[in-house]
Amino acid sequence: MNPNILKISVGDIVEMKKKHPCGSKLFKILRVGSDVRIECQNCGRDLVLDRLKLEKAVKKVLKGDQDLG
Repeated sequence: MNPNILKISVGDIVEMKKKHPCGSKLFKILRVGSDVRIECQNCGRDLVLDRLKLEKAVKKVLKGDQDLG
């Protein structure tokens, strides 16, 4: 197993390095695979990104059961 692969699963919240045009940096993981589907936590827009592109854009992964407060 490659140790460089980002460990994400459905329901996790990821913080991106750059803001979405609506101003949010937090996205929820909806689907995982070679393409990853994410949803903006502010405006609800969903995006499909290549996994490599997503891994480069993620600042940190917050597990889905953590308080984001």
